[in-house]
Amino acid sequence: MIILKRPEEIEKIKKSNIIVADILSALKEKIRPGVTTLELNRHAEELANKKGAKPAFKGYRGYPFALCTSVNSEVVHGMPSNRVLRSGDIISLDFGAYYQGYYGDAAITVPVGDIEEKARLLLETTEQSLQDGILQARAGDRLGNISAAVQSRVEAAGFSVVRDFVGHGIGKSLHEEPQVPNYGVSGRGVELKSGMVLAIEPMVNAGTYKVRVLSDGWTVVTEDGQLSAHFEHTVAITDEGPVILSLRN
Repeated sequence: MIILKRPEEIEKIKKSNIIVADILSALKEKIRPGVTTLELNRHAEELANKKGAKPAFKGYRGYPFALCTSVNSEVVHGMPSNRVLRSGDIISLDFGAYYQGYYGDAAITVPVGDIEEKARLLLETTEQSLQDGILQARAGDRLGNISAAVQSRVEAAGFSVVRDFVGHGIGKSLHEEPQVPNYGVSGRGVELKSGMVLAIEPMVNAGTYKVRVLSDGWTVVTEDGQLSAHFEHTVAITDEGPVILSLRN
């Protein structure tokens, strides 16, 4: 069942998402060679606590950390550790917050020092595909419009979209209906309605779209070992068009 949110609920979801946006912005400033992913996790949790929010991922289905840190060929759900970031790496930071009864969720992928041109193009394409998808999040259109827009941008650049993991609705629960694939056909899928709130999150691989889960039960990696990038925003569909909730104005 898809839950439509009232305007006052969307405002509460926005508060959670602004916390997420602020924390991701702070984490981005800490990205440099020599930093460990566990340090980033500690900082994210400390910032959430200071803001009176609960890290949404910690304890969710048994996940033990506040932050997901996916490096290079890791797609999503990378677990923080003593791994040291090195120049040339790319790292996805995925963070969620629970605040006053509602969830926020967003992700960015950040270069560590100097990165290769292909990696830079991967990041730029993935972020642009997210913006393309958001522009299609309009009442009266179909969910497939979002998916097709993401896929079109990604494949035109020679990259591939992950099939096994998708975006989702969000609100009082971290994951709600509908699922939001990053591939599809325009004009198909559920009708988009004002009051829907969606976490749109392209996961884009430099090579094959195929992925596998490591033995830790969480970390998703590309099957061919090539790079992957991930960007995510929480977006409200309104009568006036899409509104990005996880972006400080």
